[in-house]
Amino acid sequence: MVTVRILGFPLEVYRRASEHSDELLREFALIREESPDHIPARLLLLIDELRGRFGGFTQGPTLAIQAALDRGDTDIDLCYDVPPEAADGALRLATLLDEADHFCRSGELLTLATLPESLAFRRWYLEEFVRQVAGHPARPWAVYPEATPTG
Repeated sequence: MVTVRILGFPLEVYRRASEHSDELLREFALIREESPDHIPARLLLLIDELRGRFGGFTQGPTLAIQAALDRGDTDIDLCYDVPPEAADGALRLATLLDEADHFCRSGELLTLATLPESLAFRRWYLEEFVRQVAGHPARPWAVYPEATPTG
C-alpha cells in the first residue's frame, strides 16, 4: 500500500466540482434507464466503466470532508492508503472523465462540460495519486499551477 496525501484540499472548489459530478451521474442514470437504442455505444461503455469501476474512487475520507464543510473550513489535508495500481486507475479515470466532457461539449449529453476551475481541481487531485505512487512528494493545491484563488 502507498499513502497518498492530499494537502490543502480546497473545500469550496470540491463542493462546486462535486455538484457537476452529481449532475453528470444523474444524467448517466437517466440514460441507462431509457432505451439505449439511440445512445452512442461508446457513451454507454463510458457510463458503465465510470459507474462500475470508479464509483468509489473518490469516496475516501468523506466523513472528514463533510465535517470540515460543516465547520466552515476552507481546506483540509487528507490521507489515502491505496495499492500501487491506484496510479493506473487515476490515469484511466482522468481519461474517462475527459471523454465524458467531450460528450458534454458535443451536445450528446445535457450536462455542461466541466468548468475550468473544476477541471484543474480534478487534474490536480488525480495527478497526486500518480505522482505520489511514483515516489514524488505531495503537492498542495495552493502550489498547483492551475489553482485559482477561491472565494
